[in-house]
Amino acid sequence: MTEQTPAEQLQSELNQLEFELDRLRADVRLTGIRDSVEDLQTTVQGLDRRIRALREKGYAFEKELEERAQDFEQDWAELAPDIETQISRESRNLELTMRPLEREAADLIGSTDSSSTLLPKVKSLASRLEGLRDQAQAAERSIRGMYDRFQNEINQTINHLKDLEWTLTELTEASFELLATESVIMAVKAAWARGGKKDKDNPEGVLYLTDQRLLFEQKEKVATKKVLFIATEKELVQELLWEVPVELIQEIKSSGAGFLKRGDYLEMSFDSRADLDNAQVRIWQPGEIWVSLINRAKAREFDQTRAIALDQEVVEKVQQAPTQCESCGGAIDQVVLRGMDTITCEYCGTVIRL
Repeated sequence: MTEQTPAEQLQSELNQLEFELDRLRADVRLTGIRDSVEDLQTTVQGLDRRIRALREKGYAFEKELEERAQDFEQDWAELAPDIETQISRESRNLELTMRPLEREAADLIGSTDSSSTLLPKVKSLASRLEGLRDQAQAAERSIRGMYDRFQNEINQTINHLKDLEWTLTELTEASFELLATESVIMAVKAAWARGGKKDKDNPEGVLYLTDQRLLFEQKEKVATKKVLFIATEKELVQELLWEVPVELIQEIKSSGAGFLKRGDYLEMSFDSRADLDNAQVRIWQPGEIWVSLINRAKAREFDQTRAIALDQEVVEKVQQAPTQCESCGGAIDQVVLRGMDTITCEYCGTVIRL
């Protein structure tokens, strides 16, 4: 490799100096932090709209969401002026520090002095520019510290809203319909370990939790044609594989990392009246979150957080459901869910209208 001449080395250093100056101009203006603050403000201002959209699509729970959005707006209205003031102050000081460095850089670039004279000066200036960049980064960290806690809190809310938005989108594409007044709580990408077998061939789809049922719908593209073990044609397979009333879930626990450490497993056992004895489902969310959600659904806790009230006529219909078949006198032991219009006697097959 040919060694650079002093003139070539100088030109290389000057080119790098100009590049660093261009980068530093954005740094001292605190462009990154300005953009972050603007994005955060847009996020805060958009919370009401996103929550309203969830309600319009039928999300019935967490009546505190609207209040939380108002609290965020109020907190941000108090934080934002101080943040903007600090950004302006820090940026002004950094720009004042940079001006003589820019003038010095212009003098060096236009100088006709020898390479041996200019090279040390260019390197010295480059070092001072690096020091100014450190100051700019320190200023940015200080400003971010003014709203870190607020940012973390709103990020948690935004992530939760994204989960709910995904849930409602999946529900609109589902192959089944909810019962009248039945409301979805959460859905998650999942795979059912049919027969307890945990492998890559488990049917994949979506696990839904409503205030009345737990449902697993297969929803995946399955190969219909292969060439040399490579799928060349696929078709979407989508069907409800099982459902269980939440009150028939006897035990649920999370068993940690699933197949290939992808997701957690939920292990559930059901009452004898359910169509399944048990189920193991791999989910793409922390298992403890779903253990909590399902236990809260069983305890009817979500009813206390309703933003959309229940139709009391439907509630009373369930409460007044018969406990004995009017035809054969057999005991009716099945779970009656809100929104059901009929039940069938398991002894004589009589269809009983509610």
